[in-house]
Amino acid sequence: MSAPVHAPAIRVRGIDFSYGRAQDPVLTGITLPDMDAGTITSLIGPNGAGKSTLLRCIAGLEKCGGDVATDRVLYLPQDPPPASSLTVFESVMVARQQAFKGLCGLRVTSAALRDVSEVIEVLGLGPLAARTMAQLSGGQRQLVSFAQAVIRRPSALLLDEPTSALDLRNQLLLLDRIRQAAKDIPAAVIMTVHDLGQVARFSDQVVVLSCGRVHSVGDPRDVITQDMLREVYGVNATVYSTADGGIAVEASQALS
Repeated sequence: MSAPVHAPAIRVRGIDFSYGRAQDPVLTGITLPDMDAGTITSLIGPNGAGKSTLLRCIAGLEKCGGDVATDRVLYLPQDPPPASSLTVFESVMVARQQAFKGLCGLRVTSAALRDVSEVIEVLGLGPLAARTMAQLSGGQRQLVSFAQAVIRRPSALLLDEPTSALDLRNQLLLLDRIRQAAKDIPAAVIMTVHDLGQVARFSDQVVVLSCGRVHSVGDPRDVITQDMLREVYGVNATVYSTADGGIAVEASQALS
């Protein structure tokens, strides 16, 4: 008997996208390494490189050329969920129940209550559980949005700048929880992040986009180099290794 064929959680081949026939292409020939559940891939590149568009193409929200293969994919945009009269607990519960069809999606069981309570506590949202979404800051609603994603147990989780509304402490906490969730669900995570030091610390691989094309792919320490920063970001910079095995980037000059 032959061994079962391993299927990656995310497969992306030859993605092309433009907003109209007369428009210049936004993405051209994007092919990525297969991504397995439990891994984190970061998309980096300057503004306008096509990172958010690529996430939307993978999520099936944009009609594109090429081939994308995913199973249970969930996309979280940069903007936090809107303010509402629902409490944090209720908001996460609604997200859980929406993952089920028919009567299973209507019945709130003791198991459902336990699941929601567990996710809220694991993500550090316990003190906010009884507050309404209208009482939260944008950053706090962003954390609730991630809880809503985790409770649905996707096999592919696409996060567009998940730390954009958070202070430094909560950025690090959320990135650590994203890494843990990737293993626990398990899910293949693709996220866009601007802080290259955080990218190196929390990512298994990095994809650099430049002008809608893949510039380079690989281990963060191999990809985030002075040459890449000069070619893609247009800056002179020094890349340092840190004591914890990460990297730090010090940009000194923007190139004209």
